[in-house]
Amino acid sequence: MTSPDLARSYLAKAQLRLEVLAFLLERGGYSDVVREAQELVELALKALLRLVGVEPPHHHDVGGLLLEHGGRLPADLRERLPRAAEISKSLRRERELAFYGDIDFIPTEEYTEAHGRAAYDGAAFVLALVQAVMRQLPGPR
Repeated sequence: MTSPDLARSYLAKAQLRLEVLAFLLERGGYSDVVREAQELVELALKALLRLVGVEPPHHHDVGGLLLEHGGRLPADLRERLPRAAEISKSLRRERELAFYGDIDFIPTEEYTEAHGRAAYDGAAFVLALVQAVMRQLPGPR
């Protein structure tokens, strides 16, 4: 499998997750929205890195690497990179807490609709950015 093929696979998985996020948000699963939004963002940004020829590392937040290689992206989309990197960083911080919680932090009680909506909106922003890059880069889609 080539890197562009793997990038398209990541993007397909990210697109499906956005549908899942909408379902979870509608059902009040706000902590799950936060957790799954992080995975969507991670997949989408790793797809983007692969599309521009960068092998993504095996950790969850690749926002810094995205900024480092931003010059490889279409100029009209570069201005969105800092927000995408911040979304990645923010969701990475929440990843384990949203899923497992802690002795004094019950995810289903702590995360609110506002948290879920913010995670959904951030994930949708990142996914739209990656889709826009994919449309603009040369090569098969």
